[in-house]
Amino acid sequence: MITVEEVKKALEGVMHPESDRSLVELGMIKEIRVDNEQVEFTVLLPFMGVPIKDKIVSKARAAVEGLPEVRKVAIELAEMTQKERAHFTSAQEKRAGLAQRFNRIEHVIAVMSGKGGVGKSLVAGLLAIALKRKGHNVGLLDADITGPSIPKMFFSTQKRPNNSPMGMLPVESSKGIKIMSINLLLPHEDDAVIWRGPLISTAIKQFWDDVFWGDLDYLIVDLPPGTADASLTVMQSLPLSGVVLVTSPQELAGMVVRKAAQMVEHMGAPILGVVENMSYVICPNCGEPIEVFGPSKAVATTARFGIPLLGQLPLDPLISTLCDAGRIEEYESEVIQEIARTLGGETPNDEG
Repeated sequence: MITVEEVKKALEGVMHPESDRSLVELGMIKEIRVDNEQVEFTVLLPFMGVPIKDKIVSKARAAVEGLPEVRKVAIELAEMTQKERAHFTSAQEKRAGLAQRFNRIEHVIAVMSGKGGVGKSLVAGLLAIALKRKGHNVGLLDADITGPSIPKMFFSTQKRPNNSPMGMLPVESSKGIKIMSINLLLPHEDDAVIWRGPLISTAIKQFWDDVFWGDLDYLIVDLPPGTADASLTVMQSLPLSGVVLVTSPQELAGMVVRKAAQMVEHMGAPILGVVENMSYVICPNCGEPIEVFGPSKAVATTARFGIPLLGQLPLDPLISTLCDAGRIEEYESEVIQEIARTLGGETPNDEG
């Protein structure tokens, strides 16, 4: 009688039509079932509309039908989850570095906005700080290659990463957050990174594959604004646990963050919620909140996508002062702490 292992071995010999890796290596075979002389299994596709799906199915069917005692083969098609697609991309490109093999990262959360200037990097930094204060091991990956701001917020002087046999080591902040950014590698922090999209994408992949992050409970990824190459690279290449969207009260910012939300949904990553920054300022005289940018649009945005509003952050001059001095870890925010508590309870576990 045919066994599951025999079926899997046969499928290990089926090469992807556009790669020198097998369907099994690429994580495209799932749920092999054997019932007497009938074999059933699922073929996972990056997207259901890939033009070579018929060729993939035909090759897989022929390999299994060639086994003795197999009389019938039934194949189901399914679309990969975002994490499965990230594994597929990594395996197809053969780019997993030595460090990536030894990293143990439980949750990867991307912080994204549709446009610049809404405080996305600030939210990413504050979220990393809040999770660290809760006792988690936290890393912070600055994927904004052409506009990196994370090191300036965390370090008063320019720091340099060290190398190890496992790979490049991230720089640790005063509170123990592991940080990697292109600005830590430049000769001067003011040097411009004038790169085209493919180089930017390569740098982000190297920060994932070649940096020895070690054991992390959370890796926060600060994405550049928009829905172009860098964001697409993260969505395709990193096994995201979820995405936090950042906006501000203006309708223009709300419109653009809705575009970002559509991209995240299209790529199959969970949207954990929305953070509205610069929602109000506290009057220094009466202590009442003033909506300097008008009424909040965040509730309407979250209602449209059926996602939670995680919190609303005020305009606070102290934030600017601390960021400019590289002392952002001194900032206290109950709103961010509550967001961290929410994400700590709602972030799904890795699916393996």
